[in-house]
Amino acid sequence: MLNFILKRLGLAVLVAFTVSFISFSLMFLSGDPAAALAGETASDQDVEAIRVLYGFDRPMLVQYWDWLSSALVGDLGESYYFKLPVSSLIAERLQVTMLLGLCGISFALLTAVPLGVAAAIRPNSIIDRIALFLSVAGQAMPSFWFGLILIVVFSIQLGWLPPSGTATWRHFIMPTIVLGYYAMPAIMRLTRAGMLEVLSSEYIRTARAKGASEFTVLFKHALRNAIIPVVSLAAVQMGFMLGGSIVVESIFALHGAGYLAWESIARNDLPTVQALILVFSLFYIVFTFLSDVLNAWLDPRMRAG
Repeated sequence: MLNFILKRLGLAVLVAFTVSFISFSLMFLSGDPAAALAGETASDQDVEAIRVLYGFDRPMLVQYWDWLSSALVGDLGESYYFKLPVSSLIAERLQVTMLLGLCGISFALLTAVPLGVAAAIRPNSIIDRIALFLSVAGQAMPSFWFGLILIVVFSIQLGWLPPSGTATWRHFIMPTIVLGYYAMPAIMRLTRAGMLEVLSSEYIRTARAKGASEFTVLFKHALRNAIIPVVSLAAVQMGFMLGGSIVVESIFALHGAGYLAWESIARNDLPTVQALILVFSLFYIVFTFLSDVLNAWLDPRMRAG
């Protein structure tokens, strides 16, 4: 198990360095950052002054090395627009996004996995049809439309929940439902398909023939194997929720890291954009690494492979 973890950790570190270089290079591939900062009405002298001021006149590899060396010690530069250290700015905004992402993936798992298991136990039943309906609706319904409908119903008409803000836990109920509901269909379908495949296996029939209880068969033998691909999918979905929550944060006025990314792109705040791309990518890498370790613990065949 230790060798497996070390191999996956080494691969994760290699991917992280690759992603850091790509995220840094994207800012220069999209055009001249000095011209973008100077604005459309700036003269050539102004553009050149900004290029020298921010060090854009140096070779890109030299700029990348300086940026990476500072990033490794927690210094991500200073925001051009907010005039604050990028690390403190992201740390403050990331708390909202992390809380929203954890609530969203928890809601998705606690809803989709039981529904997927129930649908697999009783295929073609009313429960299976309800799960199928929720899965199709979740894929077809845009998250911004769903969020606005919830605001109209539960905030404006019924007055049960606040429409925006982060003051109390009640402010996160509707954003959690919107964000989690988007991840539910894939998790539900994968759980159902995995359970159907596992329940038809020989070892499940053997366990039942030996007199094992239905609870033991379903949750100790079947679900343990069927949940393995769900763990990997949940890790990817969690990374997506953190990086792609900009729509939900905008609808419910949650000033998290996703909304900060939109603000930084709109205002050509290059240090903040670069840092956010790196942070969101690292979340994907970390969650994928943790899912690999958890899957290896659940399935010893992965460790042997």
